[in-house]
Amino acid sequence: MNVVESLRALIGEKAVLDAADVATRSAGVWRPDNLQAAALARPANTDEVAQIMRWCHANKVAVVTQGGLTGLVHGSDAAPEQVIVSMERMRGIEEINPQQRTATVEAGVTLQALQEAVEEHQLMFPLDLGARGTATLGGNAATNAGGNRVIRYGMMRDMVLGMEAVLADGTVVSSMNHLIKNNAGYDLKQLFMGSEGTLGIITRLVLRLREQPVTRNMAFVGLDNFDHLASFLRHMDRALGGTLSAFEVMWQDFYRLVTTPPAKGNPPIAQDYPYYALVESQGADLELDTLRFNNAMESAYESGLIVDAAISQSETDCHHFWELRDDVEQVMHGGLPIIFDISLPVEEMEKYSAGLQDNLPAAIGEHKLYIFGHLGDGNLHVAVQVKPEDYLRLRPIVEQQVYSPLAAFQGSVSAEHGIGLEKKPYLHISRSETEIALMRNLKTALDPQGILNPGKIL
Repeated sequence: MNVVESLRALIGEKAVLDAADVATRSAGVWRPDNLQAAALARPANTDEVAQIMRWCHANKVAVVTQGGLTGLVHGSDAAPEQVIVSMERMRGIEEINPQQRTATVEAGVTLQALQEAVEEHQLMFPLDLGARGTATLGGNAATNAGGNRVIRYGMMRDMVLGMEAVLADGTVVSSMNHLIKNNAGYDLKQLFMGSEGTLGIITRLVLRLREQPVTRNMAFVGLDNFDHLASFLRHMDRALGGTLSAFEVMWQDFYRLVTTPPAKGNPPIAQDYPYYALVESQGADLELDTLRFNNAMESAYESGLIVDAAISQSETDCHHFWELRDDVEQVMHGGLPIIFDISLPVEEMEKYSAGLQDNLPAAIGEHKLYIFGHLGDGNLHVAVQVKPEDYLRLRPIVEQQVYSPLAAFQGSVSAEHGIGLEKKPYLHISRSETEIALMRNLKTALDPQGILNPGKIL
């Protein structure tokens, strides 16, 4: 059985790369190595994906779907004997419907491409994250991506109205619903949301759009303790009357990292505060929204919730503020980071982070700890930077230190990045035995031969 020639016979010679060509491709923005697989297929449409899956199912060949390769949990890793199905040729924006406020897209469309396309219609697709230029919408759906504005618009699953997916045996399940309300039986698309390609291959999506905000007000804020940080979140959410669109937090070490050379960012306020918050409000009336935002900031200062702030005066200021928050690659300088994506109740974050700060030195010795994330929706990113020569030895120890305490806080080992291979040993911390058993039953029902992204999640 020649995998490459068989797939080329189905979808065309140029649409399938052999193992040698696959090995010349990067494994992703966070990975120093290259891809490996028996073949990489680049289907042009859903029908070609279905043909690939029918052949792979008949020949019991495992398949790994890949989008933009921006993931952080090794969810799209492939083995030398497996087939990669890449969405890189399925980049069509089929329709933007301003009246219904929906977009119909193929899975390989990048997040940024859709954002820019809907702007021409004075609409917005609200999902946003730092990898917007590379991450694909199919990948966003398969991992149920979160990002910067979950506090107002929800996760990716809240923005998907319809979906088309190909099952392990090549069956096409097309539910390209355009309705916000459709309560006719099981919501089948939710089976594939966050499934990381283990239950089916997402090929097309119907996405919910929102009206483009006319105004944006932002502030970068310094706070002297965590209680004030949590209270400031509630204060701004209440005072802004539903227009709060982002509430990002940085512990002092991360703020200093992204505002000190070699980082290019300049500190909008002093580097001496223990906590920093980036606050964004989106609205429709420049004068009234700005007045409301400034009044909310002023009352926060007068009540002692905040001690310093830089308030945006232009779109340039807003862009600069977001650049600081998005400059996550700075954690790569000076060592190798072990990056985590966790979720826990806001009121437990200070105790949790203090425990890390207290316990890591004794457990692993010299290191650097950076904490930042989406406080407004309970999501923290933790980066533990160690010496490159110690990385492999210390990684399992660091994982235990980061994940184990979450059980007591009823937290999650994955807020938005997924499980993949990396977090599979720790899934039990956040899911019960009965939940994991039901996941296995779903996997067996939809993929009885276990050929879709085998070994991931479960």
